[in-house]
Amino acid sequence: MKSYRKELWFNTQSRRAFINITSQVEEALRESGIKEGLCLVNAMHITASVFINDDESGLHKDYDKWLEKLAPHEPVNQYQHNDTGEDNADAHMKRQIMGREVVVAVTNSELDFGTWEQIFYGEFDGKRKKRVLIKIIGE
Repeated sequence: MKSYRKELWFNTQSRRAFINITSQVEEALRESGIKEGLCLVNAMHITASVFINDDESGLHKDYDKWLEKLAPHEPVNQYQHNDTGEDNADAHMKRQIMGREVVVAVTNSELDFGTWEQIFYGEFDGKRKKRVLIKIIGE
């Protein structure tokens, strides 16, 4: 069995963002040479997420509004975590909701997706450098 590891780096200009990273994961899969196996993609920061869904702008706006209702950023003093001097407690909660990672089957050298599925990086406390890990195992 072979394994392949690659990191993607992001530094968003806004506090929150959703970025389609499917093509970058597909590129890593091509680089790996793996034809059959599994591909793990995970956010390596506790205020960011990786998830699978549709690449539709209305859905992403709905996610943003929904997450802000569930865990609003302000007022920042509503969260005990922010008593440490941080202002990102909401980002931790948004990450918990959206998830840390995804695993996609690799079949015939391709990501084995369902209809409309794409991989996204979700940023909830941006404006600084963060990374995503891609780990592919198989043959």
